[in-house]
Parts: sequence; structure tokens; C-alpha cells
Amino acid sequence: MTEPMFRTPLRRVRGLGAARSGTGHFWHQRVTSVAGVLLTVALIVIVISLLGRSHAAAVQILGSPLIAILMLLFIINTAYHMWLGMQEIILDYVHEDKWKFLALMSNTFFVSVVGLASAFAILKLSFGV
Repeated sequence: MTEPMFRTPLRRVRGLGAARSGTGHFWHQRVTSVAGVLLTVALIVIVISLLGRSHAAAVQILGSPLIAILMLLFIINTAYHMWLGMQEIILDYVHEDKWKFLALMSNTFFVSVVGLASAFAILKLSFGV
């Protein structure tokens, strides 16, 4: 079978498409979404187990190592999935370079702040500081 005419010789040798990294981005988005489903089910179970409990009991449950690890995995996965999704939207729909750059920086900053603040809250409960 012959190579398509629209591919340069260098592209044929490297085996890369026009986007160069789209497949990796695609798979990261899919893997984090599947992990997100499982972690969201765990989060719902945790929240249901907290219903009707006192503040002290809720802090004790959320501070346990297994629950804290599940919550941190949920936060990390959700933040990364959110960052990837918004990055894709920005790249697709913001066409002016300066606005695209500003939006990508804002996206990274927002996800970092939300993720770190959420992780800090869980770690503070877990370590009791």
C-alpha cells in the first residue's frame, strides 16, 4: 500500500501525524475518565457513610489512611482530567495566540490552586495538624 501524498517524507519516516502528540493526550483523557468513574463511586460511598455522623466522627473517618489516599487519588485524577479537558477546549476554540496563551496559563493556575488546596485539606485532616 502506498503512503498518502499529503505526508512529508520526514513524517513517513517518523510515523507521526499532523498533531504529533494527539494520541497520548487522547489516552490520558480516557484513562483519567475511567479512573474518575471508579474514584467517584468510592467518593459517593464515603460521603454516604458520613451522613448523620458528628463532626468528630467525620474528621476521624476522613483522616484514616485508606480514605485519605482514596480522596487524594480522586483529587489528583479529577484535577488532571479537568486540566486536560479545558486545555483541549482552549486549543480548539481560542484562535488568537495571546488569548490562547493567557487561557492556557489561567487553566494551569486554576487547576493547580484547586488541586493543591483540596489536597492540603485532606492532608491536614489526615495528619491532624
